Amino acid sequence: MKEKATDSYSHILKYTGIFGGVQGISILVGIVRTKLVAVLLGTEGVGLASLFNSTIKLVGDSTNLGLSVSAVREISDAYEKNDDERLSHSIKLIRSWSLLTALLGMLVCLAASPLLNKWTFTWGDHTLHFVLLSPVVTLLAITGGEMAVLKGTRKLRSLAKISVYNVVASLLVTVPLYYFWREAAIVPVLFLVAFVQMLLTIGYSYRFYPLHVSFSKLLLREGLGMVWLGVAFVLAGIMGSGADLVIRAFLNTADSLDAVGLYSAGYVMTMTYAGMVFSAMDTEFFPRLSGVQELGPRLNETVNSQIEVCMLLVSPMLVLFQMLLPILLPALYTGKFMPALGMMQVMVIAMFIRAVKLPISYLPLARGDSRSYLLMEGCYDIVVVVLVIVGFRWYGLTGAGIGITLASVFDFIMLFFYMRWRYRYAMSATVVKYIALQLPIILLSFALTFTFQSLTYWLSELVLTIVSVAISLRILHAKTHIWDKLTDKWNKIWRK
Repeated sequence: MKEKATDSYSHILKYTGIFGGVQGISILVGIVRTKLVAVLLGTEGVGLASLFNSTIKLVGDSTNLGLSVSAVREISDAYEKNDDERLSHSIKLIRSWSLLTALLGMLVCLAASPLLNKWTFTWGDHTLHFVLLSPVVTLLAITGGEMAVLKGTRKLRSLAKISVYNVVASLLVTVPLYYFWREAAIVPVLFLVAFVQMLLTIGYSYRFYPLHVSFSKLLLREGLGMVWLGVAFVLAGIMGSGADLVIRAFLNTADSLDAVGLYSAGYVMTMTYAGMVFSAMDTEFFPRLSGVQELGPRLNETVNSQIEVCMLLVSPMLVLFQMLLPILLPALYTGKFMPALGMMQVMVIAMFIRAVKLPISYLPLARGDSRSYLLMEGCYDIVVVVLVIVGFRWYGLTGAGIGITLASVFDFIMLFFYMRWRYRYAMSATVVKYIALQLPIILLSFALTFTFQSLTYWLSELVLTIVSVAISLRILHAKTHIWDKLTDKWNKIWRK
């Protein structure tokens, strides 16, 4: 049993390292892009781009019929059974439906442009902007379908390459246009970035599986089962995108576009940093969890092992991130974004909670239980909107961060009890032990932010970082003998 657990830890570490490394490269390139965009557009320009992005994502999530999730399950089943004929048929089915949803999304965006303008902005007429952005919804729908093909057929190396190329291409497209045309380039940039992403994705996907589509009634009727499975994911996506849009629209009307830009910068920066650890969830953990058919010990062990590794990896990163935030924020953006510092410092706690709850939240997805998934997502979206709005009214952007953190606590408690009732999930004593070791360090690190600009802050945060790293490394070494493996690899390289 111990050997099996060790193998599980090693497996999780391997794929977390691969996709975490890719995410790290993406972050480094993204840092340059973020800095340049912040300088060129300022807080107001970043806020405007954020509003357009949120709105287009809402339209896309509302019209893609959940194919990006349900298609992965459909293709994975055929791929795992080595049924080439069924696999080819499934890919044709998904591509046909993706094209239909792409057309639907564009038409909905065109028709709803006046309403989107009215709901999102209280100043100016941006209807034409939404009309011009309607093709972006089409591009995103096609990209989502091809990404599902690559995920379902386990083309992990190609997915990693696409991720890196997308960030580099985004940098090369974004900066020159913003440099010459500033805010006037926002709409063209959103279109060109989506277009390049689609070209990269279909380039890899079509290489493995040449394009074949069919719009026969029989084929389209056959895909209805997959579509119905995705309806809950569509609704969850609508609620998630809608919640995000409501929050940003509230900030725009209650305060200003600057507040939207500050909130967007703080949220994206914090989520992206922790995303280095979470990036392997969709591509590796989700299919592996889906393969566990029975409830009980094996299911619990799969989820708990993922929680343990995520928590041990992300905790030292979060303490270090907390310590360096006063330097990183103005360095990656500009000094004008410093009002978002308090919000980000509070959200570090939310990221730790996310490391614990995220593997649990995949249980309904893996079981194909769309109703439970929709229920959990809906409850969280309502709570986070209410708490962020209340928090912002009381304490500004820092209050918004408090609202996000409290919503994460609520979500964890809700998931824990619901999954225990629904799937007999039980958190292991080891997970509880690791939480008891790392959570106090995270909380103390946050408490020290009130002593910023003193020698005590820097020395204490450095000590906490070292302690957190030491705890995680000691546990991971005991579980996987990671030092021995790294030493062996180094020796092999040195001998060559």
